Amino acid sequence: MMQWGTLRERLLARHIPGPGVWLACLVLVAVLALPTPDNLPLAGHRVLAILAFAVTLWLTQAVSYEVSAVMIVALIAFGVGLSPSLSQPDQMMGTSTALKLAMSGFTSGGTVLVAAALFISVAMTLTGLDKRIAMLILSWIGVGYGRILISTLLVTVVLSLFVPSATARVACVVPIMMGMIAAFGEERDSPFAAGVMIMVAQATSVWNVGIQTAGAQNLLTTSFIQRVSGESLDWLTWFVAGAPWSLIMSVVLFFVVRWAMPAHAHGIEGGRERLKAQLAELGPMSRNEKMLLWVVLGLLVMWATGGKLHPFDTASVTVVGLAVLLLPGIGVMDWKQVQSRIPWGTLVVFGVGISLGSALLATQAGQWLGNTVVQGLGLDDVAPFWLLAALSLFLIVIHLGFASATALTSTMMPIMLALLVALDQVQNVPGLAMLLGFAISFGFILPINAPQNMVCIGTHTFTSGQFAKVGVPVTLIGYGLMLLMAATWWHWLGLL
Repeated sequence: MMQWGTLRERLLARHIPGPGVWLACLVLVAVLALPTPDNLPLAGHRVLAILAFAVTLWLTQAVSYEVSAVMIVALIAFGVGLSPSLSQPDQMMGTSTALKLAMSGFTSGGTVLVAAALFISVAMTLTGLDKRIAMLILSWIGVGYGRILISTLLVTVVLSLFVPSATARVACVVPIMMGMIAAFGEERDSPFAAGVMIMVAQATSVWNVGIQTAGAQNLLTTSFIQRVSGESLDWLTWFVAGAPWSLIMSVVLFFVVRWAMPAHAHGIEGGRERLKAQLAELGPMSRNEKMLLWVVLGLLVMWATGGKLHPFDTASVTVVGLAVLLLPGIGVMDWKQVQSRIPWGTLVVFGVGISLGSALLATQAGQWLGNTVVQGLGLDDVAPFWLLAALSLFLIVIHLGFASATALTSTMMPIMLALLVALDQVQNVPGLAMLLGFAISFGFILPINAPQNMVCIGTHTFTSGQFAKVGVPVTLIGYGLMLLMAATWWHWLGLL
């Protein structure tokens, strides 16, 4: 029987849309054919159909995320544009107005911050500062199996602060760790190699929760929260809430990996000296490395003190830092160096994701869906704690079908926010929405659930089964820890 991937590749080679595209179109038509509820505008009905179309494309991976983004923009422009205006029902909204809605995500501060994060990641690679940081930590901790796992955790934490892109962080660490595996004389399919690479991927996901700028899904969540509530969650608020969970889960992850992937290698003769020698080969810090380090440290300070010591938002501050890095004679890179290294498709997907969420809210589709869920599930009187328990579990389970936390956020966060707004017992909508954003980063079970997982499994050091052997207990313990923190730390912070 022909595999789905092989069939899709053959159809694409012949320029024939695959089954996933036809299924998405069928879902679109089916939702459009349903009667429009009395309390839902026609534009909202059509946006829900577009959402169902997008989710089908993402789940089947029928086309790339970039192509799906262009299709979503086109559908919003005409589907919403040819609908009655919400303010003047006797007139069409117009494709021009709808197109502005479809492109509104590109004016979001979150999109600006993601763009700046990608630029900073390029600067890290060009200067070699990311490699220096990783090698420095590895040489400091040592090279035994357990020590390498600890080193990987520390490298992940530090790079999560300096490199605001999960994929870029993993791309930096993987070659270094593969070198360490070779130095131990271990085979690629050994438990040692599997444990190290699984740790790289899982630790990255763990710290996506603790640091707001570590993952694009966090910035997307923050953007939606600001649009709905008018409140902006600053970097320090996110860190105070999420970092304790990430810290505890780092310890859990260490012991789970040691249990699931036991290795017999204990060290290599002269291992630390070898690392120090490799670090010495890098030479003293260059002028560009020092400049980049100062800029990033300055950004960290500004992010952490926003709204407290100064009134500037995270995105605006980051753009200033980016301008310094690009400034001729002062910066560390030029436009030509950046242009070929930036994954521009990431920005397109992120911007359209915000636009789709904004369309759900602007056409009242999100609010209608939220109210429907509240009434259907009887959530009117459910305490915020149990609401978090139910909704976070739902997000963790549904993430199994998504290959991108950004796509999951674009789909679910506007609906979650509309639901929270509809509930009288929720006193802190931004706070509870942020905690649900933590659950979206739970890509621990399947390699396909996060780009960093795919980078690591591409080294052929572990199987999907080995990854799940670590991921399942990490997910269960992580969810249990969320509930414990909801009853204690997050409750004391007033987030529930």
